Amino acid sequence: MRGTATRRNTPGLPLTWKVGLAGVTAQGVTFGFARYGYGLFLPEMRRDFSLSVSLIGLIGSATYVSYMVSLLLVGALSRRCGPRPLVIAGGVSAAAGMFLVAFAGNTGALAAGLILAGLSPGFVWAPYSDAVARMVPAGRRERLMALIPSGTAFAVVVAGPLAIFATGRTWQYAWSAFAVAALAVTLLNAWVLPGGPVTPRTRRQEEGPGWRWFARTATVPLYVTAGSYGLIGAVYWTFAADTVARNLSADHLAVPLFWTLMGLAGTAGVAAGAFIDRLGLRRAQICLFLALALAIALLGLAPDSLPAVALSAVFYGPAFMATSGLLAVWSYQVFPEHPATGFSATVFFLGLGTIIGPAALGAFADRNGLGAAFLLTAAISLLTPMARPAPRQGRSTASSSTASSLRNSETRERI
Repeated sequence: MRGTATRRNTPGLPLTWKVGLAGVTAQGVTFGFARYGYGLFLPEMRRDFSLSVSLIGLIGSATYVSYMVSLLLVGALSRRCGPRPLVIAGGVSAAAGMFLVAFAGNTGALAAGLILAGLSPGFVWAPYSDAVARMVPAGRRERLMALIPSGTAFAVVVAGPLAIFATGRTWQYAWSAFAVAALAVTLLNAWVLPGGPVTPRTRRQEEGPGWRWFARTATVPLYVTAGSYGLIGAVYWTFAADTVARNLSADHLAVPLFWTLMGLAGTAGVAAGAFIDRLGLRRAQICLFLALALAIALLGLAPDSLPAVALSAVFYGPAFMATSGLLAVWSYQVFPEHPATGFSATVFFLGLGTIIGPAALGAFADRNGLGAAFLLTAAISLLTPMARPAPRQGRSTASSSTASSLRNSETRERI
């Protein structure tokens, strides 16, 4: 393992920058392209494959289930195989799935490709907690963990303009390009990330954490916040573009431009680490969920107003990306002993929210209208900060000094 780490510490970019670049691009191709690309290109897919509303929902749910499957696999395997093989698996599933979507000749092939691509985010996000802990000096870890989710925003910025020109069957060329990008990013991650398990230090660590480790008091508000975030995000990603298309149908560019604006605003997520470090987890949590509530409420109150829709995108983009970073930092502070395993548990609850959200709020919308469903989602966002971080985790710099000292010697070996 020492030889592998030395080989990666080659002249050029500092190692922290290499890890950041690999993480941001991996997050971008798996979330921004493989997962969220379905919603952006759905109008073209619906027309070409004659998809019914129920089938669209079924495929969407199936992609979230595949995401949950990959999270469970990461939780079970991260300690044994290290971050590199898991991230490579995510990149390969993203590339293969998007190639299958691009060349799909029927609905079955389309659904299979989307489900395969849906595995990729679960394989990629959580292992970076271990990668950063192993490769990055202690003082820089939490800011880098908060930065990596911003890759989604950069990918959305790329995908939005492509959707403007990808009319007719040409949308398949965009998905082919996404798949090629996923292969390139996979190669980058295979070069940068360390392989092999984390070096065991105690018998307890060798045996792995028990269920009590996952169910401590400090984990409850983290899980609640993650589940709420998953629900809120899934509702917005599922229904926002369709709401914009139906209410601003006079402008066929409304959805791609809305998507692009959301991505551009979301690139502010690169500052999430500094934002969380300055405010602390508690105040950052309040600010971010307030911004999410405002973004969602605007769509519920004024979906036919172009300024309101634009403002919704501007608030949602950076708040959504920064909240991903908030969860990464918070989880690292709660689970410093096994970062990827702990973060897999956190993201598992996020995944539960993504499954529950569209189904529950969709059923609510059938009876009360989509505007009311958005307002209910905004209310959930406003209530989420009631699940507050423990005071000792109020600032990101307050992570466990014991965990940091345990990793210092390991970090020096790899850098």
